[in-house]
Amino acid sequence: MNIRPIRTEEDYRAALAQVSALFDDEPEPGTPEGDYFEIMLTLIEAYEDRHFPTDLPNPVDAIKFRMEQSGLTVADLVPAIGRPNRVYEVLNGKRSLTLPMIWRLHEMFGIPAESLIRPPS
Repeated sequence: MNIRPIRTEEDYRAALAQVSALFDDEPEPGTPEGDYFEIMLTLIEAYEDRHFPTDLPNPVDAIKFRMEQSGLTVADLVPAIGRPNRVYEVLNGKRSLTLPMIWRLHEMFGIPAESLIRPPS
């Protein structure tokens, strides 16, 4: 195995080129090829996390995304947020989420708590 740290954009592109062919015919885990593939993916992911960080969505966008993804309506959010008018206030950014709302949205709908506790932008 020829494994090197990914330090530059050139190293990153070379690493992507090396593993791209393995995506079509993924090697068996536990084999030398499988271990190589897993190690390279870990290195690539670490480089991407450092150089291309992804921001979490703001709370309202996270809720709207889950609503769209799961086909939820305002009525579905009532048990987590409160009366329909309160749900609309939250969705329109006129009311902030409280800690109990955050926990219920997380537990009931699987919305990441990290997204829900961000200050609205």
